[in-house]
Amino acid sequence: MPFTIAIDGPAASGKGTIARALAQRFGFLHLDTGLLYRAVGALGGDPVAAARELTPEDLLRPGLRSAEAGQAASQVAAIPEVRAVLVDFQRRFAAQEPGAVLDGRDIGTVICPGAQLKLYVVAEDETRAARRAAELGTDPAAMLAQLRERDARDAARATAPLRAAPDAVVLDTTALTIDEAVARAVALVEERLST
Repeated sequence: MPFTIAIDGPAASGKGTIARALAQRFGFLHLDTGLLYRAVGALGGDPVAAARELTPEDLLRPGLRSAEAGQAASQVAAIPEVRAVLVDFQRRFAAQEPGAVLDGRDIGTVICPGAQLKLYVVAEDETRAARRAAELGTDPAAMLAQLRERDARDAARATAPLRAAPDAVVLDTTALTIDEAVARAVALVEERLST
């Protein structure tokens, strides 16, 4: 069975950066599962139909990293039928050789509960807001309000709420540089690969 790394956590905690670095370091495939939901939200119309018709090219659409796309993603991700359609896509991706890194909100709890390594990446709200505001060139205070609203919606949804898997390793990136956070994650992967 291919080695699978499941990385979950709230927006702007650093999970995507860590996931990309791990995939590159170990030669694994990478899927930012949030892009699936962002693309469904950006397609508009009936979200369930959009999820069924989603193509890999849809994940390349411009604007999927915007704050608006993130809010749309959080809204369509709360629809159980949308989640059900996208679960199979994600599980097939995770089963590919030589291994895969998936990052999102429910990878360790729903998509890949048998992953060999589960990380739950967190950071303080103000730190996350400052990071995302710098990335998007927006106001940190407005971004803080958006992130908190999204966190509340993601944690409260009935289907696959945002939460750490019981066996996830929590990695707090608040006071870490990117290199330090990646180094800690690399050490955890190397430890699991050696057992």
